[in-house]
Amino acid sequence: MATLAIAVLTLTTRFSSSSSPYYSNFFFTRSFNHFTTKLVSFEKTHQRRRFFCSNCKRAMASSAATTIPSLSERITAPYGSWKSPITTDVVSGASKRLGGTAVDGRGRLIWLESRPAESGRGVLVVEPENPGGEAVDITPKEFGVRTVAQEYGGGAFTVSGDVVFFANYKDQRLYKQSISSLDVPPIPLTPDYGGPVVSYADGILDVRFNRFISVREDRCESSQNPTTTIVSIALGSKDAQEPQVLVGGSDFYAFPRLDPKSERMAWIQWSHPNMPWDKSELWVGYISENGEIYKRVCVAGNNPSLVESPTEPKWSSDGELFFITDRENGFWNLHKWIESENKVLPVYSLEAEFARPLWIFGMNSYEFLQSHTRKNLIACSYRQQGKSYLGIIDDVKGSKLTVLDIPFTDIDNITSSNNYLFVEGASAVHPSSVAKVTLDNDKSKAVDFNIIWSSSPDSLKYSSYFSKPELIEFPTEVPGQNAYAYFYPPTNPDFQASEEEKPPLLLKSHGGPTAETRGILNLSIQYWTSRGWAFVDVNYGGSTGYGREFRERLLGRWGIVDVNDCCSCATYLVNSGKVDGERLCITGGSAGGYTTLAALAFKETFKAGASLYGVADVNMLRAETHKFESHYIDRLGGGEKGCYERSPINHVDKFSCPIILFQGLDDKVVPPEQARKIYQALKEKGVPVALVEYEGEQHGFRKAENIKFTLEQQMVFFARLVGHFNVADDINPIKIDNFD
Repeated sequence: MATLAIAVLTLTTRFSSSSSPYYSNFFFTRSFNHFTTKLVSFEKTHQRRRFFCSNCKRAMASSAATTIPSLSERITAPYGSWKSPITTDVVSGASKRLGGTAVDGRGRLIWLESRPAESGRGVLVVEPENPGGEAVDITPKEFGVRTVAQEYGGGAFTVSGDVVFFANYKDQRLYKQSISSLDVPPIPLTPDYGGPVVSYADGILDVRFNRFISVREDRCESSQNPTTTIVSIALGSKDAQEPQVLVGGSDFYAFPRLDPKSERMAWIQWSHPNMPWDKSELWVGYISENGEIYKRVCVAGNNPSLVESPTEPKWSSDGELFFITDRENGFWNLHKWIESENKVLPVYSLEAEFARPLWIFGMNSYEFLQSHTRKNLIACSYRQQGKSYLGIIDDVKGSKLTVLDIPFTDIDNITSSNNYLFVEGASAVHPSSVAKVTLDNDKSKAVDFNIIWSSSPDSLKYSSYFSKPELIEFPTEVPGQNAYAYFYPPTNPDFQASEEEKPPLLLKSHGGPTAETRGILNLSIQYWTSRGWAFVDVNYGGSTGYGREFRERLLGRWGIVDVNDCCSCATYLVNSGKVDGERLCITGGSAGGYTTLAALAFKETFKAGASLYGVADVNMLRAETHKFESHYIDRLGGGEKGCYERSPINHVDKFSCPIILFQGLDDKVVPPEQARKIYQALKEKGVPVALVEYEGEQHGFRKAENIKFTLEQQMVFFARLVGHFNVADDINPIKIDNFD
């Protein structure tokens, strides 16, 4: 339920029934994206563009110098009515999505970015030859880099020297392209099956046998139950050859990784009913002279008395296998395989997460470095108590971890190149970015930090309006158990509210639900807070980032733990005097939409809500979802009975507060009928309700115009129903049944 689909759309907005004199269908040329994920860019991009590069410290110093009005100079106005330069146009047009990074043979950074102005097309870009130069698009306009393997994709490209291998979105075939000869079109490596029915991901070049090894998902016979294998693709032939299966038999595979001599291959595999973060296995296969795997050893995950989920295997330059697993303390920590004894040893133990759940392919949480004095230094990122850190450790047990001082408080992936680390990250004032971190000779300090790529390079000009997230820990309904959230207070240098008033609150329930919300700059959140709303982003029980025990709170209790924790968080903020208890609203998309609908059906904490393609019928989701998550719902929902009892669609009589629903008409995960049934029931019951439907949209919306439309309609819906204020922006509200 991590929403990553991209679609081209027009929208149909329906907001009343034929029995109403106000009934009509309105056709807009608009579209929208849920804001539970990082927003994508609407920036016009050319084949060659001005390269964005700035020194973070200089930019922040310039930003800090902005004059902010004193309290006496600020306009006193009700919360929610403040005027802000962070408009929906700024939000919808200000950011791009990053799809991974790599380094070519010359040490240059290559990144994958999606472009909503080009219908979400994924484009590989290489950094300029010289600082201040122009970045260059690698991907020809008729191609788009994206794989749909395992539904959510990731790992869509691999760079080796001067060659890039990538999956093309339209036909899902693998292609090879020269980086230095961009006038030469990409060459297909895999057969044409007459449609995008076979996908590839997470590949690696095998120099020894001149082949490319990749995870393959084959949907030729069944789209609901495709076959997943690890295959090899020959590179020497002029014509695309049928890939050869190297490893098969398990339900899922990821991270095929070769040792330096291509004599051994490691990989991760798992099978139903487990998700990869529940229980997986790490295997090593020995490669024969003819390229086949003749012997296999299970390194981790086969001990029935030891529950673990190994991930991210990687071979060092001298042929030692490292990986991350949560076998001992319940946190994903670095480990090493002692091949001679088939034994696993911890490299560094810490109650922190050195990896993330495997929703997508291609994650890279650590890299090997070389220094003049020590071998196999490991640059790694880890997450502890809501914050990310970049550290350097060596492979000696008990060694000290050296934390590098960089501005990012959130880190996704890292890529190494000579004396540099390219770090994908963000912070409360940095949007999703890639920074070039220069290390000293000993690889123990960061001596320079420069932003190479930014999803929103102009965002700093709004910095005086940014609300900084406060990590809060609040008690849940279970005695002794706490959960976490990021609280954003209303912030606007031009306005203030009266001392007697407390702000309205918008609570966001993230999707996944095995995901983690992070306290980074998100202009859609700033859209709310700069207008006088308080905003809170909840990491309810079941979220990642806090260890296995916290993550497994949700097993069998989805629709209970998440709902209770969101309600507890809102109540905590009311009791702390931070927000108005009579103006509590909730929003969420996909699984977050389910939590939103369940909270509105089964609890009385919130006064209004917005569901973005939210799951309303859990049993229908169990029956119709794709292979990757086909048993996930059983583990979360407590079987058919639990899923029925906790499905809001089966309890529409319990809804009693206003709801606005947003739904894609081509959504295969959450069919439109679910939203329509809730809409119809609330309309008949007399509860204020509105429904917005988007033609051509799937599960998760991508168009920049949709971000704009959805933010505006949520804002004005909440303002009219529970806000008791007039919005400052010129928004034409859609009709609300049982209200207008």
